[in-house]
Amino acid sequence: MSRPDLLNPLTALTPAPESLASTEPIRLVVAISSRALFDLDESHRVFMEEGVEAYHAYQVARENEVLEPGVAFSLVQKLLALNGRLGEGGRVEVILLSRNSSDTGLRVFNSIRHHGLDITRAAFSGGASPYRYVGAFGAHLFLSADPDDVRCALAADCAAATLVPAPAHARGAEDGPVRIAFDGDAVLFSDEAERVYRSAGLAAFNAQEVASASVPLSAGPFKGFLAALQRIQALFPPRDAPLRTALITARGAPSHERVIRTLRDWGIRIDEALFLGGLPKAGFLEAFDADIFFDDQESHCADARGRIATGHVPHGIANGG
Repeated sequence: MSRPDLLNPLTALTPAPESLASTEPIRLVVAISSRALFDLDESHRVFMEEGVEAYHAYQVARENEVLEPGVAFSLVQKLLALNGRLGEGGRVEVILLSRNSSDTGLRVFNSIRHHGLDITRAAFSGGASPYRYVGAFGAHLFLSADPDDVRCALAADCAAATLVPAPAHARGAEDGPVRIAFDGDAVLFSDEAERVYRSAGLAAFNAQEVASASVPLSAGPFKGFLAALQRIQALFPPRDAPLRTALITARGAPSHERVIRTLRDWGIRIDEALFLGGLPKAGFLEAFDADIFFDDQESHCADARGRIATGHVPHGIANGG
């Protein structure tokens, strides 16, 4: 039988205060592509159909036309707004990584200035993949519209996701805490349990998870990003933090215990944990009021994209890994 304290992630997963002490300012660095930040669909169409030269001419001719917000724009706004509350204890920074040249990227920077986004650092890679600069900038997360760039970033051990196209109403609320939701297996955790489920079925999956309840799961690609969020959260009392996290997983009892013990072993607090036992996630994500959700399975991303901004994490067995 599960211990009662395991069913309350807010208390069970709170690290000891001394583990959070630091003399250095805490940083959270998010790298984002221009197509994730702004609506560049028409520009991309010109590039795909007419080529590089036509794209260059198109962007230069329109460099003073402001780009409309893209899928991750609201999230970026809210992340940068955290700096107003962090003071000297921490800093959130957003870095622009773009396949544009500096010439065609001028329109992007003009739009950044128009929208009042505090983004000062950028890498314009002139057609090459910009993922190479994720590590150099010290990014904890890379968001892009290009699946190949995302896969390369994941292979380089950076949390990364492909932003799924979404309608404007699904791009997050403009106010309130930043709310970030994660799937568990193959995102926060490795896909070791998912492999058992796919090869042997639910009964075998539950049997293994019960038998291994005290053995922490291996880290998935988003553990480092979640830990960075935790360090920002730790600057505030839990009930007053301007950043909230949620685990929204298809797991249910009895496989919940290993997840909770894993997060406890990592010293990471999750504000909300939803064990859905296979129920669809979209309604719960909307109830959480998530600004973004990360999942490794494209079918789950497709269900969620109509309601909230969604990042597909092309990692693990569900993606041919």
